[in-house]
Amino acid sequence: MNIVVLVKYVPDAQFDRHLVGEARTLDRSESILSELDEYAVEAALQLVEARGGEAAGNKVTALTMGPASAVNAVKKALQLGATEGVHLSDEALAGSDASGTSLALAAAIRSLGEVDLVITGMASTDGETSLVPAQLAERLGLPQVTFAASHEVDGNTVTARRAADLQSETVQAQLPALVSVTDQVNEPRYPNFKGIMAAKKKKVTELSLADLGVDPAQVGLAGVWTSVLSAEPRKARGQGITITDEGDAGIKLVDFLASRKLL
Repeated sequence: MNIVVLVKYVPDAQFDRHLVGEARTLDRSESILSELDEYAVEAALQLVEARGGEAAGNKVTALTMGPASAVNAVKKALQLGATEGVHLSDEALAGSDASGTSLALAAAIRSLGEVDLVITGMASTDGETSLVPAQLAERLGLPQVTFAASHEVDGNTVTARRAADLQSETVQAQLPALVSVTDQVNEPRYPNFKGIMAAKKKKVTELSLADLGVDPAQVGLAGVWTSVLSAEPRKARGQGITITDEGDAGIKLVDFLASRKLL
């Protein structure tokens, strides 16, 4: 089984986010592998391990798109157990929205030859649009199974369960297919010392738009369908209201909530 898993280098959620430049793009100086993509990596690894791993001809390719530093997302996936990595990097990609991102990633996946399964997280933790998986499936002409809380592959069929608040549904698709997984699908592993050392010897292929035959005018700021027109810092939180209990705190609390139409 040949699996491609998408990984993204995103700003660390522990720090405040900032927009920079005239195009108001996200400052990515303090970034890590997207937490939600760790579930996608784990899903890919479990599938190939159940089929005998690399020794049986199975492969997990970690693919990312971004500036030079974005290769760190691939390196983390290699430490976790991915077979090899691909880093799509080109100055023209800077500022790409979901449309440009899916177009470039689709070209990168096509360049890898026959792929049985593309696995992604349910969203990136920076944009949080959840648009790329569906757009990518459309561009590749693949059936899409999105927001999978569990999944399994039997022969040429992938079966996934989507979970909602009050119900769940089970869907199937024929391989090759694209699956996006939620944070309910598994428990991602941590890289161990052996994996970290082994990752240093694994191959990471660098690709540019020219390598893929992608027109720079279709991606980056030149090809965006959406853009940030204005932005301002979040207002500081005001001082809260303290209710002193003099035997009627419950009534005061209800009156407060009712005054703000929360009851």
